[in-house]
Amino acid sequence: MILRAILLMILGMALLAMTDMFIKLSSARIPVGQVMLMLSIGGTLVFLVVARLKRAAIFHPSALTPLVLVRNAMEMVGGLGMVLGVALVPLSLVAVIMQATPLVVTIGAALILKEPVGWRRWAAIIVGVFGMLLVVRPGFDGFVPASLFVVMGVVGLAMRDLVTRMMPSEISSVSLSTWGFAATIPVGAALLLIRGDAPMADGMAALQVAGAVVVTTSGYYAVTAAMRLAPASIVAPFRYTRLVFTMGVGILVFGDRPDTLTLTGAAIIIATGLYSFIRERKLAREALIEARITSQMH
Repeated sequence: MILRAILLMILGMALLAMTDMFIKLSSARIPVGQVMLMLSIGGTLVFLVVARLKRAAIFHPSALTPLVLVRNAMEMVGGLGMVLGVALVPLSLVAVIMQATPLVVTIGAALILKEPVGWRRWAAIIVGVFGMLLVVRPGFDGFVPASLFVVMGVVGLAMRDLVTRMMPSEISSVSLSTWGFAATIPVGAALLLIRGDAPMADGMAALQVAGAVVVTTSGYYAVTAAMRLAPASIVAPFRYTRLVFTMGVGILVFGDRPDTLTLTGAAIIIATGLYSFIRERKLAREALIEARITSQMH
């Protein structure tokens, strides 16, 4: 069961790396706003079908609760940043910056949810941020301004994950996913209008966006299944395999050549992210043991 969960997580990361590839390929043929609009509509339709099969309520008053609306807003920010970033930035660079998401989630958990974060994890976060600065290099040679879109995407998606932790259990995951995809539809339309781009009919681009919809929803399903089959402490670290897949696609398909600073930053981000995760798991286990001892004493 555990091996199956690990393989599913790795498969999910490979599929999500293919999402980046399809978005980048299609955005070279049609406007990026059109890509986002088509991807959002396609993903929404897929999850509506899944919700229907699972008999999950979609049109429900809970869709208008403040937490869900905040989550959808973060989905809009994150989705816009990631689509623009993937379209405009080398995939190898996108792959590295995305690995900072767990660190941003930890920062948000400490500042917003007031979760306890000790000095060791704060030190790891600071080192991880330094690693990301090595990759982005603001104000220095090699700085790619569009990489800030990826940073925007990372922050938006991290905040989305943070708000998801606060969701009532009665709201199903498939409902949240459907609302999240639907929320990005107006963002794609607005991007198309703001940039003044006219929608284009391109059969190959349509196939590429359709491919993005298929691999995105399949990757989401694989990750969800993996998290249900085994403890998060076992499978979650395998999320970092996405760096290998996405960077590999960037090198093999788009001819990216990540430099030494980018690779160094990637190593730092992954190391600090894994340390923070392991430390969090250790503290959770200690708290559980302490709670059990206390309950036995009473």
